[in-house]
Amino acid sequence: MSLWLALAVSYLLGAIPMSWLVGRIGGVDLRAHGSGNLGATNLYRVLGWRFAIPAGLFDVGKGALPTLVLPARVGTADWLPLAVGAAAIVGHVFSVFVRFRGGKGVATAAGVVLALAPIPLLASAVVWGAVLKTTGYVSLASMLGAVAFPFAALGLGAANPYVVPVGAALAAFILYTHRANIRRLLAGTENRFGRRREA
Repeated sequence: MSLWLALAVSYLLGAIPMSWLVGRIGGVDLRAHGSGNLGATNLYRVLGWRFAIPAGLFDVGKGALPTLVLPARVGTADWLPLAVGAAAIVGHVFSVFVRFRGGKGVATAAGVVLALAPIPLLASAVVWGAVLKTTGYVSLASMLGAVAFPFAALGLGAANPYVVPVGAALAAFILYTHRANIRRLLAGTENRFGRRREA
């Protein structure tokens, strides 16, 4: 398999808009409800847990699966799993199937790093959970959890030497995808976790 084919396959897998598809099963176009974001958090707010959990797990899986499977078919370079995983994240955020409007990349990025550095990811998840419990903001928890990951990978170690710099780049990317949330946090208008909007 060529590198470009592996990247294309990973991108297309990442681009599957599962939250949008599950929302359609529930009778709504998620882009027109809640925050308009095609992610599991917005799906939860609109339709509840029984819709959001499978969509969220799928988003994690579409980051982990290509990262684990495809690089070995291309070569042995340490950067290959990160490149393939990044393609899945880009696919999720800029999905060709929904006019390049997708989710914010957190769950898919978690799947990528789950495949490569599960212990640092666990430390990042502890930060995520603590921030969510303290503040009630999923967006803030996601951003701080993403920022914590490269530090956790640096402190706890990761087998792949590219995990720390790529983790830092992912954190910056996730901050970028949450720029609207940052504005709402500063304005005091961000939604807290647990509040659902009925479609």
